[in-house]
Amino acid sequence: IDDGQIFNVQGKGNKGVNGGPAGDLIISVSVRPRTVFERDGYNVYCEVPITFAEAALGANIEIPTLEGKVEYDLPEGTQTGKQFVMGGKGIPFVNNPKRRGNQYFTVVVETPTKLSSAQEKALKAFGKELKESNQPEVADFRKRAARFLK
Repeated sequence: IDDGQIFNVQGKGNKGVNGGPAGDLIISVSVRPRTVFERDGYNVYCEVPITFAEAALGANIEIPTLEGKVEYDLPEGTQTGKQFVMGGKGIPFVNNPKRRGNQYFTVVVETPTKLSSAQEKALKAFGKELKESNQPEVADFRKRAARFLK
């Protein structure tokens, strides 16, 4: 059902005047927004924050769905903004409840903050070990920017 949808139920409203037939009952639907999902037709969407380690190494994460949690295997090297789809986890079709829309989720890699000195040291050492092949988009952008600025 969609927000703003109106249903008319004939003969179920107030009693008619002077013994006349009952009027119609008009039902207007308001769908309360969810705090996790956004709906577009039969599909639902959500953002899922993940850690840097989960993005880099891949991980089995829990994804909330309309019917509870589902385990999902993220591939290694997942980038922020990557969208995944889980077929049949969306809204049931009105005329065919066995058929459902999809659920889409977009991952957002959360950058750690308030690092301890040991964490900073480890991250700096990690950064020194990175090569262009580990971060091809960064390398490509820097090359294009350098050419542009010549």
